[in-house]
Amino acid sequence: MPRFLTLVRVDENNVPEEGFSPEMGERMGALLKEITEAGVMLETAGLAPTSEGRRVTWSGGKLSYTDGPFTEATEVVGGYSIIQAKDMAEAVEWANRFLKVHDDAWTVTCEVRQITEMTDEG
Repeated sequence: MPRFLTLVRVDENNVPEEGFSPEMGERMGALLKEITEAGVMLETAGLAPTSEGRRVTWSGGKLSYTDGPFTEATEVVGGYSIIQAKDMAEAVEWANRFLKVHDDAWTVTCEVRQITEMTDEG
């Protein structure tokens, strides 16, 4: 069964100050329990803010480093999941359900991409 990476994108400047409401936390917990028990969820986590990150770039034969926050970014990856689904349609349906547990004050985007399996050419 194919695996999919879901990148959860948020605007760090517009995350509600109060964070998750208790009701949203309950809805999220219920969904995570359901998707895990269904054998779909393989891994998930949130990410620290970009202010704590570092970008490493290879260009022109040299490495360069940029410490966060990354002010030019309007939307950043705030979390991810790796799920196993029968096809893209099922993966997107799980992403839809994840988005719908958020309170109306949130603006969240999920990018769903199939993971290509590496082959060992020996």
